[in-house]
Amino acid sequence: MKRNRLTYIMMIALCGALFSCSESFLDLKDNNHFTEKDFWKNKADAESALSAAYSPVKFQMDGYYGAFNGWLNLNSRGDDIFTVVGEEIAMWNIATFQNTPSTGQDPFGYLFTGIQRANVLLANLDKIPESGISAEDRLMIKCEALTLRAFQYYLLVTNYGKVPLRLIPSNEDTPTREAASEERIWLQIEDDLKAAIAGNLPVTRSANEKGRIEKGTAIAMLGKAYAAQHRYREAKDHLQLLLEAPYTYELMNNYADNFTTKAENNRESLFELQYSQDGRDTWGNEDGINLGSSLPQFIGSVASGGWSKLMPSAYAVGRFVKELRPQGSDTKFDKRMYASLFFDPQTYGDVAPNEKWYGGALSMDELWSSNAPKMAGGAPAYSVNGAPGKFLLKKYTAYHVNERNADLMSSKEGKSNNVRVLRFAEVLLLYAEACAKTNDVTGANYALGRIRQRAGLENKTFAQGQLMEEIEHQNLLEFFGEGHRFDDLKRWYSTAEIQRIFQANEKQGAGNFQEKHRYYPVPASELNANGGMKQNPLWQ
Repeated sequence: MKRNRLTYIMMIALCGALFSCSESFLDLKDNNHFTEKDFWKNKADAESALSAAYSPVKFQMDGYYGAFNGWLNLNSRGDDIFTVVGEEIAMWNIATFQNTPSTGQDPFGYLFTGIQRANVLLANLDKIPESGISAEDRLMIKCEALTLRAFQYYLLVTNYGKVPLRLIPSNEDTPTREAASEERIWLQIEDDLKAAIAGNLPVTRSANEKGRIEKGTAIAMLGKAYAAQHRYREAKDHLQLLLEAPYTYELMNNYADNFTTKAENNRESLFELQYSQDGRDTWGNEDGINLGSSLPQFIGSVASGGWSKLMPSAYAVGRFVKELRPQGSDTKFDKRMYASLFFDPQTYGDVAPNEKWYGGALSMDELWSSNAPKMAGGAPAYSVNGAPGKFLLKKYTAYHVNERNADLMSSKEGKSNNVRVLRFAEVLLLYAEACAKTNDVTGANYALGRIRQRAGLENKTFAQGQLMEEIEHQNLLEFFGEGHRFDDLKRWYSTAEIQRIFQANEKQGAGNFQEKHRYYPVPASELNANGGMKQNPLWQ
Protein backbone atom coordinates (compact mmCIF):
# COMPACT_ATOMS: atom_id res chain seq x y z
CA MET A 1 0.00 0.00 0.00
CA LYS A 2 2.97 2.31 -0.54
CA ARG A 3 0.88 3.89 -3.27
CA ASN A 4 -2.33 4.86 -1.53
CA ARG A 5 -4.94 3.45 -3.93
CA LEU A 6 -7.84 5.84 -3.29
CA THR A 7 -9.88 4.73 -6.28
CA TYR A 8 -13.35 5.73 -7.34
CA ILE A 9 -14.69 3.65 -4.44
CA MET A 10 -14.32 6.81 -2.38
CA MET A 11 -17.09 8.38 -4.46
CA ILE A 12 -19.62 5.78 -3.40
CA ALA A 13 -18.85 3.33 -0.66
CA LEU A 14 -17.20 6.09 1.32
CA CYS A 15 -19.42 9.05 0.57
CA GLY A 16 -20.74 8.81 4.12
CA ALA A 17 -17.28 9.02 5.57
CA LEU A 18 -17.56 12.71 6.30
CA PHE A 19 -15.92 14.72 9.00
CA SER A 20 -18.55 14.29 11.71
CA CYS A 21 -19.56 10.88 12.99
CA SER A 22 -23.20 11.94 12.88
CA GLU A 23 -23.46 12.76 9.17
CA SER A 24 -25.06 10.27 6.81
CA PHE A 25 -24.57 8.99 3.26
CA LEU A 26 -25.50 11.19 0.32
CA ASP A 27 -28.39 9.52 -1.42
CA LEU A 28 -27.22 10.35 -4.94
CA LYS A 29 -26.36 8.35 -8.07
CA ASP A 30 -23.81 9.26 -10.71
CA ASN A 31 -23.66 6.90 -13.67
CA ASN A 32 -20.04 7.91 -14.26
CA HIS A 33 -19.01 6.38 -10.92
CA PHE A 34 -19.45 3.12 -9.12
CA THR A 35 -22.53 2.48 -6.98
CA GLU A 36 -23.25 -0.22 -4.45
CA LYS A 37 -25.16 -2.11 -7.15
CA ASP A 38 -22.15 -2.53 -9.39
CA PHE A 39 -19.47 -2.58 -6.69
CA TRP A 40 -18.61 -5.34 -4.17
CA LYS A 41 -17.98 -7.84 -6.95
CA ASN A 42 -14.49 -9.17 -6.21
CA LYS A 43 -11.34 -9.03 -4.12
CA ALA A 44 -10.11 -5.91 -5.93
CA ASP A 45 -13.22 -4.01 -4.83
CA ALA A 46 -12.69 -5.09 -1.23
CA GLU A 47 -9.03 -4.06 -1.30
CA SER A 48 -9.93 -0.66 -2.77
CA ALA A 49 -12.32 -0.03 0.12
CA LEU A 50 -9.72 -1.32 2.58
CA SER A 51 -7.10 1.04 1.16
CA ALA A 52 -9.45 3.96 1.75
CA ALA A 53 -9.98 2.80 5.35
CA TYR A 54 -6.22 3.02 5.97
CA SER A 55 -6.11 6.63 4.79
CA PRO A 56 -7.74 9.07 7.27
CA VAL A 57 -5.40 8.42 10.19
CA LYS A 58 -2.50 9.49 7.98
CA PHE A 59 -4.12 12.43 6.18
CA GLN A 60 -1.29 14.71 5.13
CA MET A 61 -2.42 17.75 7.11
CA ASP A 62 -5.29 17.02 9.48
CA GLY A 63 -5.26 13.30 10.24
CA TYR A 64 -4.21 12.04 13.65
CA TYR A 65 -0.62 11.83 12.37
CA GLY A 66 -1.03 14.65 9.86
CA ALA A 67 1.58 17.37 10.15
CA PHE A 68 -0.59 20.38 10.91
CA ASN A 69 -3.42 19.50 13.31
CA GLY A 70 -2.03 16.11 14.26
CA TRP A 71 1.72 15.75 14.73
CA LEU A 72 2.35 19.27 15.98
CA ASN A 73 -0.32 19.00 18.66
CA LEU A 74 0.63 15.44 19.59
CA ASN A 75 4.16 16.51 20.40
CA SER A 76 3.51 19.98 21.77
CA ARG A 77 1.72 18.61 24.86
CA GLY A 78 4.81 16.74 26.06
CA ASP A 79 7.77 18.12 28.02
CA ASP A 80 10.27 16.67 25.55
CA ILE A 81 9.31 19.33 22.97
CA PHE A 82 9.54 23.14 23.00
CA THR A 83 6.90 24.89 20.90
CA VAL A 84 8.39 27.82 19.00
CA VAL A 85 6.74 31.04 20.16
CA GLY A 86 4.70 33.02 17.63
CA GLU A 87 3.86 30.10 15.35
CA GLU A 88 0.41 28.50 14.99
CA ILE A 89 -2.04 30.02 17.50
CA ALA A 90 -4.04 26.80 17.93
CA MET A 91 -0.90 24.75 18.49
CA TRP A 92 0.34 27.29 21.03
CA ASN A 93 -2.94 27.15 22.94
CA ILE A 94 -2.81 23.34 23.04
CA ALA A 95 0.87 23.31 24.01
CA THR A 96 0.23 25.71 26.90
CA PHE A 97 -3.11 24.17 27.95
CA GLN A 98 -5.21 27.19 27.01
CA ASN A 99 -7.28 25.41 24.36
CA THR A 100 -11.08 25.35 24.16
CA PRO A 101 -13.63 23.19 22.28
CA SER A 102 -13.25 25.62 19.35
CA THR A 103 -9.44 25.54 19.18
CA GLY A 104 -8.11 24.56 15.78
CA GLN A 105 -9.27 21.53 13.82
CA ASP A 106 -8.47 18.49 15.88
CA PRO A 107 -8.59 14.90 14.55
CA PHE A 108 -11.89 13.84 16.18
CA GLY A 109 -13.88 13.86 12.94
CA TYR A 110 -11.08 12.32 10.90
CA LEU A 111 -10.85 9.36 13.28
CA PHE A 112 -14.57 8.78 12.81
CA THR A 113 -14.03 9.03 9.06
CA GLY A 114 -11.68 6.06 9.35
CA ILE A 115 -14.17 4.18 11.53
CA GLN A 116 -16.95 4.90 9.03
CA ARG A 117 -14.86 3.51 6.18
CA ALA A 118 -14.06 0.39 8.16
CA ASN A 119 -17.77 -0.02 8.97
CA VAL A 120 -18.73 0.35 5.30
CA LEU A 121 -16.28 -2.39 4.38
CA LEU A 122 -17.39 -4.70 7.19
CA ALA A 123 -21.07 -4.21 6.27
CA ASN A 124 -20.55 -4.96 2.57
CA LEU A 125 -17.74 -7.51 2.46
CA ASP A 126 -20.06 -10.50 2.54
CA LYS A 127 -21.93 -9.18 -0.51
CA ILE A 128 -18.99 -10.23 -2.68
CA PRO A 129 -19.83 -13.64 -4.22
CA GLU A 130 -17.64 -16.65 -3.48
CA SER A 131 -16.52 -16.60 -7.09
CA GLY A 132 -15.00 -13.13 -6.58
CA ILE A 133 -12.94 -13.70 -3.45
CA SER A 134 -11.58 -16.66 -1.50
CA ALA A 135 -12.76 -17.34 2.03
CA GLU A 136 -9.22 -16.75 3.29
CA ASP A 137 -8.92 -13.35 1.63
CA ARG A 138 -12.37 -12.29 2.80
CA LEU A 139 -11.49 -13.12 6.41
CA MET A 140 -8.08 -11.44 6.19
CA ILE A 141 -9.58 -8.19 4.88
CA LYS A 142 -12.23 -8.30 7.60
CA CYS A 143 -9.52 -8.69 10.23
CA GLU A 144 -7.62 -5.70 8.86
CA ALA A 145 -10.77 -3.57 9.00
CA LEU A 146 -11.45 -4.66 12.60
CA THR A 147 -7.90 -3.75 13.60
CA LEU A 148 -8.18 -0.33 11.96
CA ARG A 149 -11.50 0.32 13.72
CA ALA A 150 -10.08 -0.75 17.07
CA PHE A 151 -6.96 1.36 16.59
CA GLN A 152 -8.96 4.51 15.88
CA TYR A 153 -11.28 3.90 18.83
CA TYR A 154 -8.14 3.49 20.96
CA LEU A 155 -7.01 6.95 19.82
CA LEU A 156 -10.46 8.38 20.50
CA VAL A 157 -10.95 6.96 23.98
CA THR A 158 -7.45 7.88 25.15
CA ASN A 159 -7.77 11.43 23.79
CA TYR A 160 -11.44 12.26 24.40
CA GLY A 161 -12.80 9.73 26.90
CA LYS A 162 -16.47 8.95 26.18
CA VAL A 163 -17.37 9.08 22.47
CA PRO A 164 -20.19 7.62 20.33
CA LEU A 165 -19.77 3.94 19.52
CA ARG A 166 -20.70 3.35 15.89
CA LEU A 167 -20.39 -0.17 14.49
CA ILE A 168 -22.50 0.14 11.33
CA PRO A 169 -22.38 2.59 8.40
CA SER A 170 -23.84 5.99 9.24
CA ASN A 171 -26.69 5.72 6.70
CA GLU A 172 -27.97 2.68 8.62
CA ASP A 173 -27.46 4.24 12.03
CA THR A 174 -29.32 6.86 14.03
CA PRO A 175 -28.15 10.37 13.05
CA THR A 176 -27.65 11.28 16.70
CA ARG A 177 -25.97 9.05 19.20
CA GLU A 178 -24.96 9.55 22.81
CA ALA A 179 -21.45 8.82 23.93
CA ALA A 180 -20.73 5.32 25.19
CA SER A 181 -18.88 4.80 28.45
CA GLU A 182 -15.12 4.42 28.34
CA GLU A 183 -15.56 0.87 29.64
CA ARG A 184 -17.83 -0.01 26.71
CA ILE A 185 -15.40 1.45 24.19
CA TRP A 186 -12.47 -0.45 25.69
CA LEU A 187 -14.53 -3.64 25.52
CA GLN A 188 -15.23 -3.05 21.83
CA ILE A 189 -11.54 -2.41 21.15
CA GLU A 190 -10.69 -5.71 22.83
CA ASP A 191 -13.44 -7.59 20.96
CA ASP A 192 -12.31 -6.25 17.59
CA LEU A 193 -8.66 -7.01 18.22
CA LYS A 194 -9.34 -10.48 19.60
CA ALA A 195 -11.44 -11.29 16.53
CA ALA A 196 -8.66 -10.00 14.28
CA ILE A 197 -6.02 -12.06 16.09
CA ALA A 198 -8.17 -15.20 15.90
CA GLY A 199 -8.80 -14.62 12.19
CA ASN A 200 -6.66 -14.86 9.11
CA LEU A 201 -4.08 -12.11 9.57
CA PRO A 202 -0.67 -13.33 8.39
CA VAL A 203 2.34 -13.47 10.70
CA THR A 204 4.44 -11.84 7.97
CA ARG A 205 3.65 -10.07 4.71
CA SER A 206 5.20 -10.57 1.30
CA ALA A 207 7.22 -7.68 -0.15
CA ASN A 208 4.31 -6.38 -2.25
CA GLU A 209 2.02 -6.27 0.82
CA LYS A 210 4.41 -4.60 3.25
CA GLY A 211 2.64 -1.91 5.24
CA ARG A 212 -0.56 -3.89 5.66
CA ILE A 213 -1.57 -5.05 9.12
CA GLU A 214 -0.12 -8.34 10.37
CA LYS A 215 -1.22 -10.54 13.26
CA GLY A 216 1.57 -9.08 15.38
CA THR A 217 0.15 -5.59 14.83
CA ALA A 218 -3.17 -6.59 16.36
CA ILE A 219 -1.48 -8.40 19.26
CA ALA A 220 0.69 -5.37 20.03
CA MET A 221 -2.30 -3.04 19.89
CA LEU A 222 -4.22 -5.27 22.30
CA GLY A 223 -1.25 -5.36 24.68
CA LYS A 224 -1.02 -1.56 24.47
CA ALA A 225 -4.76 -1.25 25.17
CA TYR A 226 -4.41 -3.42 28.28
CA ALA A 227 -1.45 -1.34 29.50
CA ALA A 228 -3.45 1.87 29.01
CA GLN A 229 -6.08 0.41 31.36
CA HIS A 230 -3.42 -0.73 33.86
CA ARG A 231 -4.36 -4.36 33.18
CA TYR A 232 -0.71 -5.27 33.27
CA ARG A 233 -0.93 -9.04 33.64
CA GLU A 234 -2.99 -9.30 30.44
CA ALA A 235 -0.68 -6.82 28.72
CA LYS A 236 2.35 -8.90 29.65
CA ASP A 237 0.79 -12.14 28.40
CA HIS A 238 -0.01 -10.67 24.98
CA LEU A 239 3.19 -8.70 24.48
CA GLN A 240 5.29 -11.71 25.43
CA LEU A 241 3.88 -13.56 22.42
CA LEU A 242 5.76 -11.15 20.15
CA LEU A 243 9.10 -12.04 21.77
CA GLU A 244 8.84 -15.64 20.65
CA ALA A 245 8.37 -17.73 17.48
CA PRO A 246 6.69 -17.52 15.05
CA TYR A 247 7.22 -13.76 15.39
CA THR A 248 10.59 -12.45 14.25
CA TYR A 249 10.47 -8.77 15.17
CA GLU A 250 13.83 -7.31 16.16
CA LEU A 251 15.38 -3.95 16.94
CA MET A 252 17.21 -2.46 13.99
CA ASN A 253 20.95 -2.27 14.69
CA ASN A 254 20.96 1.34 13.52
CA TYR A 255 18.30 3.32 15.39
CA ALA A 256 18.24 5.96 12.64
CA ASP A 257 16.92 3.43 10.12
CA ASN A 258 13.51 3.80 11.75
CA PHE A 259 13.17 7.40 10.61
CA THR A 260 14.49 7.56 7.05
CA THR A 261 13.49 6.06 3.70
CA LYS A 262 16.46 3.69 3.76
CA ALA A 263 14.77 0.80 5.55
CA GLU A 264 11.00 1.29 5.58
CA ASN A 265 8.76 -1.56 6.77
CA ASN A 266 11.76 -3.12 8.45
CA ARG A 267 11.98 -5.88 11.05
CA GLU A 268 11.29 -3.41 13.88
CA SER A 269 8.10 -2.06 12.34
CA LEU A 270 4.71 -3.40 13.40
CA PHE A 271 2.68 -0.60 11.84
CA GLU A 272 3.79 2.38 9.80
CA LEU A 273 1.95 4.90 7.68
CA GLN A 274 2.86 4.54 4.02
CA TYR A 275 3.85 7.62 2.03
CA SER A 276 4.87 7.78 -1.61
CA GLN A 277 7.58 9.49 -3.64
CA ASP A 278 4.95 10.16 -6.32
CA GLY A 279 3.24 12.91 -4.37
CA ARG A 280 2.87 16.36 -5.86
CA ASP A 281 3.55 19.62 -4.03
CA THR A 282 0.20 19.17 -2.32
CA TRP A 283 -1.63 20.82 0.53
CA GLY A 284 -4.59 18.98 1.94
CA ASN A 285 -5.72 15.43 2.59
CA GLU A 286 -7.17 13.58 -0.38
CA ASP A 287 -6.72 16.02 -3.23
CA GLY A 288 -4.49 13.54 -5.02
CA ILE A 289 -4.01 9.78 -5.15
CA ASN A 290 -0.38 9.91 -3.98
CA LEU A 291 0.29 12.23 -1.08
CA GLY A 292 3.53 12.48 0.84
CA SER A 293 4.17 13.38 4.45
CA SER A 294 4.45 17.04 5.38
CA LEU A 295 6.36 16.49 8.63
CA PRO A 296 9.71 17.72 7.23
CA GLN A 297 8.10 20.98 6.11
CA PHE A 298 6.78 21.71 9.60
CA ILE A 299 9.77 20.63 11.70
CA GLY A 300 12.78 21.15 9.42
CA SER A 301 15.04 24.21 9.75
CA VAL A 302 14.60 27.33 7.67
CA ALA A 303 17.89 26.60 5.89
CA SER A 304 16.57 23.25 4.65
CA GLY A 305 13.21 24.66 3.54
CA GLY A 306 11.28 23.92 6.73
CA TRP A 307 9.24 26.03 9.12
CA SER A 308 10.84 24.76 12.35
CA LYS A 309 7.76 25.01 14.52
CA LEU A 310 9.13 22.63 17.18
CA MET A 311 12.46 22.33 18.99
CA PRO A 312 13.81 19.83 21.53
CA SER A 313 13.23 20.92 25.11
CA ALA A 314 16.18 21.62 27.38
CA TYR A 315 14.88 18.85 29.62
CA ALA A 316 15.04 16.26 26.81
CA VAL A 317 18.56 17.28 25.83
CA GLY A 318 19.62 17.01 29.47
CA ARG A 319 18.27 13.47 29.67
CA PHE A 320 20.08 12.45 26.49
CA VAL A 321 23.45 13.47 27.94
CA LYS A 322 22.75 12.13 31.43
CA GLU A 323 24.33 8.71 30.91
CA LEU A 324 27.60 8.50 29.00
CA ARG A 325 28.62 5.46 26.99
CA PRO A 326 31.51 3.27 28.19
CA GLN A 327 35.07 4.50 27.63
CA GLY A 328 36.32 3.64 24.14
CA SER A 329 32.90 3.79 22.47
CA ASP A 330 32.54 5.45 19.06
CA THR A 331 30.26 8.13 20.52
CA LYS A 332 30.19 9.86 23.88
CA PHE A 333 26.43 9.95 24.27
CA ASP A 334 23.47 7.61 23.85
CA LYS A 335 23.47 6.52 20.18
CA ARG A 336 19.82 7.57 19.79
CA MET A 337 20.80 11.19 20.36
CA TYR A 338 22.56 11.38 16.98
CA ALA A 339 19.43 10.29 15.10
CA SER A 340 17.10 12.48 17.15
CA LEU A 341 18.92 15.82 17.34
CA PHE A 342 21.00 18.08 15.13
CA PHE A 343 24.10 19.15 17.10
CA ASP A 344 27.89 19.34 16.79
CA PRO A 345 29.28 16.47 18.90
CA GLN A 346 32.82 17.81 19.17
CA THR A 347 31.53 20.97 20.85
CA TYR A 348 30.75 18.74 23.83
CA GLY A 349 34.01 16.77 23.89
CA ASP A 350 32.67 13.92 21.76
CA VAL A 351 34.86 11.54 19.75
CA ALA A 352 32.17 11.50 17.05
CA PRO A 353 32.88 14.03 14.26
CA ASN A 354 30.73 17.02 13.42
CA GLU A 355 28.60 16.49 10.33
CA LYS A 356 26.99 18.26 7.43
CA TRP A 357 23.57 17.11 6.29
CA TYR A 358 21.32 17.41 3.23
CA GLY A 359 23.95 16.01 0.90
CA GLY A 360 26.74 17.73 2.84
CA ALA A 361 25.25 21.16 2.16
CA LEU A 362 24.32 22.32 5.66
CA SER A 363 26.26 22.45 8.92
CA MET A 364 24.86 22.86 12.42
CA ASP A 365 25.83 26.53 12.48
CA GLU A 366 23.95 27.11 9.21
CA LEU A 367 20.85 25.29 10.46
CA TRP A 368 20.93 27.17 13.76
CA SER A 369 21.58 30.64 12.33
CA SER A 370 18.77 30.25 9.79
CA ASN A 371 16.37 29.75 12.69
CA ALA A 372 17.55 32.84 14.59
CA PRO A 373 14.52 34.99 13.65
CA LYS A 374 12.17 32.26 14.85
CA MET A 375 14.02 31.96 18.15
CA ALA A 376 13.87 35.72 18.79
CA GLY A 377 10.71 35.22 20.81
CA GLY A 378 12.39 32.67 23.04
CA ALA A 379 14.27 29.37 22.85
CA PRO A 380 15.35 26.69 25.31
CA ALA A 381 18.52 27.42 27.29
CA TYR A 382 20.49 24.30 26.43
CA SER A 383 23.38 23.37 28.68
CA VAL A 384 25.80 20.43 28.53
CA ASN A 385 28.23 20.20 31.44
CA GLY A 386 27.59 23.86 32.17
CA ALA A 387 28.31 25.02 28.62
CA PRO A 388 25.59 26.57 26.43
CA GLY A 389 24.45 24.41 23.54
CA LYS A 390 22.74 24.40 20.16
CA PHE A 391 20.24 21.65 19.35
CA LEU A 392 17.47 21.23 16.78
CA LEU A 393 14.96 18.49 16.08
CA LYS A 394 16.34 16.00 13.53
CA LYS A 395 14.01 13.00 13.70
CA TYR A 396 11.65 12.87 10.69
CA THR A 397 13.38 15.74 8.89
CA ALA A 398 14.73 14.89 5.42
CA TYR A 399 18.38 15.37 6.41
CA HIS A 400 19.27 12.10 4.69
CA VAL A 401 18.20 13.34 1.25
CA ASN A 402 20.92 14.65 -1.09
CA GLU A 403 19.17 17.99 -1.56
CA ARG A 404 19.70 21.28 0.25
CA ASN A 405 15.98 22.09 0.48
CA ALA A 406 14.78 18.55 1.10
CA ASP A 407 12.37 19.61 3.86
CA LEU A 408 10.22 21.53 1.39
CA MET A 409 6.95 19.84 0.44
CA SER A 410 8.06 20.09 -3.18
CA SER A 411 10.84 17.58 -2.47
CA LYS A 412 9.32 14.26 -3.49
CA GLU A 413 11.96 12.14 -1.77
CA GLY A 414 11.90 14.29 1.35
CA LYS A 415 8.15 13.87 1.80
CA SER A 416 8.08 10.13 1.06
CA ASN A 417 9.31 8.97 4.47
CA ASN A 418 6.93 6.59 6.27
CA VAL A 419 5.82 7.44 9.82
CA ARG A 420 6.44 4.58 12.25
CA VAL A 421 3.39 4.32 14.49
CA LEU A 422 4.20 1.07 16.31
CA ARG A 423 7.73 -0.28 16.67
CA PHE A 424 9.11 -3.37 18.37
CA ALA A 425 10.89 -1.01 20.75
CA GLU A 426 7.48 -0.03 22.10
CA VAL A 427 6.56 -3.69 22.53
CA LEU A 428 9.72 -4.20 24.59
CA LEU A 429 9.19 -1.14 26.78
CA LEU A 430 5.51 -1.88 27.36
CA TYR A 431 6.51 -5.44 28.22
CA ALA A 432 9.14 -4.13 30.65
CA GLU A 433 6.48 -1.92 32.25
CA ALA A 434 4.01 -4.80 32.52
CA CYS A 435 6.73 -6.96 34.09
CA ALA A 436 7.65 -4.21 36.55
CA LYS A 437 4.02 -3.80 37.55
CA THR A 438 3.66 -7.56 38.11
CA ASN A 439 6.94 -7.94 40.05
CA ASP A 440 8.76 -9.79 37.25
CA VAL A 441 12.19 -8.19 37.70
CA THR A 442 13.89 -10.66 35.37
CA GLY A 443 11.47 -10.03 32.50
CA ALA A 444 11.69 -6.26 32.90
CA ASN A 445 15.48 -6.30 32.89
CA TYR A 446 15.53 -8.55 29.82
CA ALA A 447 13.46 -6.07 27.81
CA LEU A 448 15.33 -3.03 29.14
CA GLY A 449 18.63 -4.74 28.34
CA ARG A 450 17.71 -5.03 24.68
CA ILE A 451 16.76 -1.34 24.49
CA ARG A 452 19.92 -0.24 26.28
CA GLN A 453 22.16 -2.46 24.17
CA ARG A 454 20.90 -0.91 20.93
CA ALA A 455 21.48 2.55 22.46
CA GLY A 456 25.09 1.58 23.18
CA LEU A 457 24.67 1.88 26.95
CA GLU A 458 26.37 -0.18 29.62
CA ASN A 459 24.69 -3.44 30.62
CA LYS A 460 22.93 -2.91 33.95
CA THR A 461 20.49 -4.82 36.14
CA PHE A 462 17.82 -2.82 37.95
CA ALA A 463 16.13 -3.75 41.22
CA GLN A 464 12.34 -3.70 41.51
CA GLY A 465 12.36 -0.24 43.08
CA GLN A 466 14.46 1.18 40.22
CA LEU A 467 12.58 -0.29 37.29
CA MET A 468 9.89 2.29 36.62
CA GLU A 469 12.36 5.19 36.80
CA GLU A 470 14.53 3.48 34.17
CA ILE A 471 11.50 2.53 32.04
CA GLU A 472 10.35 6.15 32.05
CA HIS A 473 13.84 7.34 31.12
CA GLN A 474 14.12 4.89 28.23
CA ASN A 475 10.66 5.74 26.92
CA LEU A 476 11.58 9.43 26.88
CA LEU A 477 14.73 8.86 24.82
CA GLU A 478 13.45 6.05 22.59
CA PHE A 479 10.32 7.92 21.53
CA PHE A 480 11.55 11.50 21.75
CA GLY A 481 9.61 13.63 19.27
CA GLU A 482 7.22 10.81 18.32
CA GLY A 483 4.22 12.06 20.32
CA HIS A 484 4.45 9.44 23.08
CA ARG A 485 5.48 11.50 26.07
CA PHE A 486 2.14 13.02 27.08
CA ASP A 487 0.27 9.71 26.90
CA ASP A 488 3.03 8.00 28.89
CA LEU A 489 2.78 10.59 31.66
CA LYS A 490 -1.01 10.18 31.75
CA ARG A 491 -0.59 6.43 32.20
CA TRP A 492 1.95 6.76 35.00
CA TYR A 493 0.95 9.81 37.02
CA SER A 494 -1.94 11.73 38.55
CA THR A 495 -2.83 15.21 37.32
CA ALA A 496 -1.12 16.88 40.27
CA GLU A 497 2.02 14.82 39.70
CA ILE A 498 2.08 15.68 35.98
CA GLN A 499 1.79 19.37 36.78
CA ARG A 500 4.77 19.13 39.16
CA ILE A 501 6.78 17.25 36.52
CA PHE A 502 5.93 19.87 33.90
CA GLN A 503 6.92 22.69 36.24
CA ALA A 504 10.20 21.01 37.19
CA ASN A 505 11.01 20.45 33.51
CA GLU A 506 9.99 24.00 32.50
CA LYS A 507 7.23 22.83 30.21
CA GLN A 508 5.49 25.75 28.53
CA GLY A 509 2.12 26.37 30.17
CA ALA A 510 2.85 24.00 33.07
CA GLY A 511 0.91 26.15 35.52
CA ASN A 512 -2.23 25.91 33.37
CA PHE A 513 -2.40 22.11 33.38
CA GLN A 514 -5.57 20.75 35.01
CA GLU A 515 -7.47 17.46 35.14
CA LYS A 516 -9.44 18.36 32.01
CA HIS A 517 -6.25 18.65 29.96
CA ARG A 518 -5.70 14.92 30.19
CA TYR A 519 -8.23 14.89 27.33
CA TYR A 520 -8.99 17.03 24.34
CA PRO A 521 -12.45 18.59 24.57
CA VAL A 522 -15.04 17.23 22.15
CA PRO A 523 -14.92 19.81 19.33
CA ALA A 524 -17.78 22.29 19.09
CA SER A 525 -18.41 21.19 15.49
CA GLU A 526 -19.28 17.67 16.67
CA LEU A 527 -21.58 18.93 19.42
CA ASN A 528 -23.41 21.03 16.85
CA ALA A 529 -23.74 18.14 14.38
CA ASN A 530 -24.70 15.40 16.84
CA GLY A 531 -27.52 16.43 19.14
CA GLY A 532 -27.06 13.33 21.26
CA MET A 533 -23.45 14.10 22.11
CA LYS A 534 -22.50 16.00 25.26
CA GLN A 535 -19.22 17.62 26.16
CA ASN A 536 -16.76 15.75 28.37
CA PRO A 537 -17.87 16.70 31.92
CA LEU A 538 -14.34 17.93 32.69
CA TRP A 539 -14.75 20.55 29.96
CA GLN A 540 -18.30 21.65 30.81
